[in-house]
Amino acid sequence: MSGPLGGTSGPLDSGALSRPGSGGPPPARKRIDRAAVQSTSIALVSSVVFFGLLAIVVVNAPGWSEVRDHFFDAHWFNYSLPKIVDAFWVNVRLFCIAEVLILVLALFLAVLRSLPGPVFFPLRLLSTVYADVFRAIPGLLLVTLLGFGIPGLDIVGVPTDPFIYAVIALTLVYSAYVSEVYRAGIESIHPSQEAAARSLGLSRIQALRYVILPQAVRRVIPPLLNDFIGLQKDTILVSYIGVVEAFREASIISAAKFNSTPYVALTLVFLVVTIPLARFTDWLVARDRRRFLANAR
Repeated sequence: MSGPLGGTSGPLDSGALSRPGSGGPPPARKRIDRAAVQSTSIALVSSVVFFGLLAIVVVNAPGWSEVRDHFFDAHWFNYSLPKIVDAFWVNVRLFCIAEVLILVLALFLAVLRSLPGPVFFPLRLLSTVYADVFRAIPGLLLVTLLGFGIPGLDIVGVPTDPFIYAVIALTLVYSAYVSEVYRAGIESIHPSQEAAARSLGLSRIQALRYVILPQAVRRVIPPLLNDFIGLQKDTILVSYIGVVEAFREASIISAAKFNSTPYVALTLVFLVVTIPLARFTDWLVARDRRRFLANAR
C-alpha cells in the first residue's frame, strides 16, 4: 500500500495505529473499581437488613394495629391530602412574603452593625440589641403576643387580620438570624478589598455597596437557604393565632374525624417540598467548596 509520500505504509504508521485490526495496540478497557462495587454492595445490604428489621419490630409491636388504624388509614389519607395541599398555599404565600421582607431588613441590620467609627455606635447598638432580643424570643411566643396582643388593643385603623401579624412575627424573628449570617459574610471579606476600593476613589459607602456586599451575599447564599428551610417549616406556628394553613387544616380534619392520618399527609407534603431544597443547598455548598479549593491551588 502506498504511503502519503509515495512509499509503502507499514504497521507503525499513525494511520495504521488508529485503524482497528491494523496491528496497533488494543483500545484501553474501562476497569471496574472493585472496592467501590464492594462498598456499595455492603451499604445496600446493610440498609436492607436494618430497615427490614425495623419494619419487623414495628409491625409486630403490640399496639401496631391501633397505630395503623389511627395514623395510616388510606381512606382518610386520600380524603385529607387534597384539602391539606390547598391549605399549604397559605404557607407558601406566607413564606414568600416573609422571605422578601427578611432579606431586606436583615441586610439593613447587618450593614448598620458593620458601620465603623464611634459616630455610628448608636446604630450598631440598636442593631445588636435587635438581633439579641428577637433571637432570644421563641417564634411561637412572638406569634402569640403579636397575633392576640395588638388586635386586643382595639386601636382604630389597626388591622385585625392574623395573617398580617403572622408575617410580622416571622419577619422579626428570622431577620435577627439572617442579619447575623449577612454580618458573617461581610466580615469574611478581607480588609484589603475595601482598601483597594478606597484607593480607586470610592467612598466608604460605595465600597460597601459595589465591592463588599456583592461578595458577602454570594458567600452566604447556602446558609441563607438553610435558614429559609427553617422558615418554611415554622410557617405552621401561625396556626395558633387562627390562620388556616396546612397544619390548621390537618388539625381541623383530625378533630372532626377522630383520626390522625391527616398529620401523616401533612408530613408527606413538607417532605416533598423541603427535601429538594435541602439537596439544592448541599449542592451549592459543595460547589462553593470546589471553587474555593480550585482558587487556593
